Amino acid sequence: MLERARQLDAADPLAVYRERFSVPEGIIYLDGNSLGVLPKGTPVRLAEVVLEEWGEGLIRSWNDADWIGLPQKVGGKIAPLIGAAAHEVIAADSTSVNLFKLIAAALQLRPGRKVVLSEPGNFPTDLYMIDGLEQQGLAERRIAERERIADALNEDVALLLLTHVHYKSGAVHDMAALTRAAHAAGALVLWDLSHSAGALPVDLNSCGADFAVGCGYKYLNGGPGAPAFAFAAERHHPALRQPLTGWMGHAAPFAFSDDYAPGKGVDRLLCGTPPILGLAALEVGVDIIAEIGVEALYSKSRHLSEFFRLCLSELGVALKLASPADPAQRGSQLSFRHPEAYALSQALIARGVIGDFRDPDILRLGFAPAYLRFEDMAEAARHLAEVLDSGEWQREEYRTRSAVT
Repeated sequence: MLERARQLDAADPLAVYRERFSVPEGIIYLDGNSLGVLPKGTPVRLAEVVLEEWGEGLIRSWNDADWIGLPQKVGGKIAPLIGAAAHEVIAADSTSVNLFKLIAAALQLRPGRKVVLSEPGNFPTDLYMIDGLEQQGLAERRIAERERIADALNEDVALLLLTHVHYKSGAVHDMAALTRAAHAAGALVLWDLSHSAGALPVDLNSCGADFAVGCGYKYLNGGPGAPAFAFAAERHHPALRQPLTGWMGHAAPFAFSDDYAPGKGVDRLLCGTPPILGLAALEVGVDIIAEIGVEALYSKSRHLSEFFRLCLSELGVALKLASPADPAQRGSQLSFRHPEAYALSQALIARGVIGDFRDPDILRLGFAPAYLRFEDMAEAARHLAEVLDSGEWQREEYRTRSAVT
C-alpha cells in the first residue's frame, strides 16, 4: 500500500501546501480536528506584530495597523468558508462565550418560549451554556435523540442548538432539513461549526441558518486558544441583543458613554478588547484554507480517510467503526471503538502517530488534508496494526491518563 500511497501523493494537487506547515519530522499528525498544525507563516506574522506593530508602533497600531478592525477583518475572511456574508461574521472570544451570547440573543427574539432543544452527547460546552442560562431562569434545556429531533420541535421551542459535525463520531447533521423543520415550528437555529469550518462545505445562508459559532484552532489552524467566531444572519441584526454588553460592542466605544448602545450588525457581539496576537495568528491559518478552498479540502479528506480504511482492511485490522461508513455522512475524521482506546492512542503517540481519545472508548483520528499525505495514511495504518497485533498498548505507562486526553 505504501507504493500506491506515493503514487496518490504524486498526483495530489494539494501536496504543495504541506510545505506551508511546520509538520515535525517523524510525526504523523492525525489530530488536526483538535489542534491544527502551525503554519510556517504564523511565527513570521507574530514577530511582525510584536516587534514592529507593538514594539515600534505601540498604541498607535490600534489605528495605524488597524488592530481595532481585526475582529471584522478576520471574521470577513471566515465568512465565505461557511456560506455567510462578510458583515455577518465576527472573530471574537471563545466558542463557549459566543454560544452564551447567541443562545441568550435567540431567546430574546422568541418571547414566550424558553426551551432550547439539543441532543444527548452534544459537545458538553454547548449543553453547559444552556444550563447557565437555565440557572438564571432564562432557558429550559430539552434533549431529544438524534432521530427524534424534528419530532421534538413544537411551540415551546425557542432555539434548536446542534453541532453540525459531531465531535466524537464525526456524523454530519442535515443542516438544511433541520433548519427548515425548526423554522416551521417557529424556532430559531444555532449551529456549532467547530468541527466543520475549514473541513467541509457549509452554506449557512443557503440553509437559512439564524446563528452559528465555531472555533479557530482546529481546521483553521489559528493556534491553541485561538479566537472563535460568531455568525448572525443579517435579518436578525436590527433586533439582536446579547447580555455581555462590553465596551467594544458599543456603537461608539470611544465616546465612553455611561449608557450602552449596541453597535451595528455583528459588531454588537463584541465584548472586551480584541486579542490582537490571537487574531493575527488566526488570520494566517484562515488565509491558507481560503486559498486552497473548502471543496478541494473536503474532497481530499474523504479520499484520505477511505484510503486509510482500505489500508486497515488490507492489514486485517477489524476495529469497530464509530463514524458513519459513508464518507458523505461524516466530517474529516474517523472514530473507532476499543475498550482500551486511551491506551491504544498513547501507544500510537509513542510511535509518532498522534490522534486522540474521547471518553469512554473512542480512538479519534482526524484527516486535515492541507498537510497530510497518503503515505501518512499507509504508515499510520501499519503502526495501528502493529500496536494491536503486538499488544504493546497493554503496557502500564499507556494506561495512566494525562490531564488532557
